[in-house]
Amino acid sequence: MPTTTFLRVHGKTSRTPNRPFEKERMDAEMKLVGEYGLKNKREIWRVQLALAKIRKASRVLLTLDDKDARRIFEGASIIRRLTRMGVLPEDRATLDYVLALKAADFLERRLQTQVFKLGLAKSIHHARVLIKQRHIRVGKQVVDVPQFMVRCDSQKHIDFSLSSPFGGGRPGRVKRKAAAAKAGGGGAAADAEEEENDD
Repeated sequence: MPTTTFLRVHGKTSRTPNRPFEKERMDAEMKLVGEYGLKNKREIWRVQLALAKIRKASRVLLTLDDKDARRIFEGASIIRRLTRMGVLPEDRATLDYVLALKAADFLERRLQTQVFKLGLAKSIHHARVLIKQRHIRVGKQVVDVPQFMVRCDSQKHIDFSLSSPFGGGRPGRVKRKAAAAKAGGGGAAADAEEEENDD
């Protein structure tokens, strides 16, 4: 059977470092992993690759003339996208400031970081657990992806999901079991009731 690798229509989302055991870089990466509660270093490398592509596009545009149509159109597009994402402040909306962006600026906009900063979670790691267990929504949509990039206009709509016990939904399994046992139903009756509910 012929190979189908040539049918893939996606590129690489991250790029590994050229020097894998460079101490300064490894220390800086470990600091970011701890600060933002990342699962692995690939999450940093993915952000770094996205940033590198944006910076490269900006560098190319800066070599063109100020009145060049391509520079005006594509430059405005890059700046609009970054300001809407909240990575670039409104008062720094120029291509020169795009080159000064760091990976940490993008990591600040992740849903995991925002949930922790808004006080919905006790720690950055707790924020990740809440998101993965589908307790967090952005607007009306439940989001279970910690690296979801939060736009400025969506930031005020981050809250607990309506079906979550934290957001006024049905109590969790352990709490339901404890309530049934307290009511005098006993463990076996509570288990039977839970199985019925699950069906």
